[in-house]
Amino acid sequence: MTSATGPDGPMELDVLRVFCGPDGRHGNALGVVRDGTAVPGEAARQELARRLGFSETVFVDDDERGVVDIYTPSARLPFAGHPCVGAAWLLDLPELRTPAGLVTARQDGEFSWITGRPEWAPGRTLRQHGSAAEVDALDVPPPGTWIYAWAWLDEAAGRVRARAFPGRGDGIDEDEATGAAALLLTAHLGRALNIRQGVGSQILTAPNPDGTVEVGGRVLLVGA
Repeated sequence: MTSATGPDGPMELDVLRVFCGPDGRHGNALGVVRDGTAVPGEAARQELARRLGFSETVFVDDDERGVVDIYTPSARLPFAGHPCVGAAWLLDLPELRTPAGLVTARQDGEFSWITGRPEWAPGRTLRQHGSAAEVDALDVPPPGTWIYAWAWLDEAAGRVRARAFPGRGDGIDEDEATGAAALLLTAHLGRALNIRQGVGSQILTAPNPDGTVEVGGRVLLVGA
């Protein structure tokens, strides 16, 4: 646990890495404010998320019921994948309550899983490329469109290479690991995926018969 400065002074902040690779490296950084009452109001939360500069920051408003509030450096999100995976793991809860809906969670060995709905993650453009090398060679596109660039590494095995470009112009030019976009891609393809995203992150997914999608990965507490 580390410290940050909230509206009323120092406050405790957990920093996680979510969707780490098999070697325990990489993953997407996540800030979790366990005591959301320390930062009341959307404006104050948005300002703290901007100052912290993580892809997302989670404010926990009820750590028993799993009520969470998620922010990027520039926007409040009704749902996001890597914050939900990380928060559920940290709080050790079977479900989270987000503005988008109820997110169920489970732990399976080294992997932490959540279940969400594709309609909770709008606004992302899935863009398929012909090869992983093409995805690797992409430059960061100009702001304006949230792009999830992907290509098959092994289509028969469901292995995917992906990179994510939020396009918000808020300092997060590329997302190291993106659960909501992986959820959308899984729903689009209708099959389980093993995604290598960013520098070396790993995301596992599986579609369910009811239209929901499970998204899972490894979570590590930074600086513990």
